[in-house]
Amino acid sequence: QLQLVESGGGLARPGGSLRLSCAASGRTISMNAMGWFRQAPGKGREFVASIGWNGASTKYADSVKGRCSISRDNDKNEMYLDMISLKEEDTGIYYCARDDRNWRRSAPIQEQDFAYWGQGTQVSVSS
Repeated sequence: QLQLVESGGGLARPGGSLRLSCAASGRTISMNAMGWFRQAPGKGREFVASIGWNGASTKYADSVKGRCSISRDNDKNEMYLDMISLKEEDTGIYYCARDDRNWRRSAPIQEQDFAYWGQGTQVSVSS
């Protein structure tokens, strides 16, 4: 079955940058839209960014617009999230997810559209 593994998290200073990666195995993600969600301590999971099946469309939460860039490499079965100008509010567990609807979807934003999830990678931003 499909396995999604996030990596690249860690401790960063405010204003710093990180690159998160999502590696898929077992099944392909090349025909599916993908997304990133995060969960801050004591809060629910929230949408961060998503990307269409071929990378032609992207969407971002207002809180990260201008500071995040989502991308994918379908040949490698991977997806990425580049974050710059990090804020303490960016702290949380970041989850990679795959849209489980039919193939070739554009970037979704609703959590209910994603059925496959990774275990998450911790991002901590503090001075």
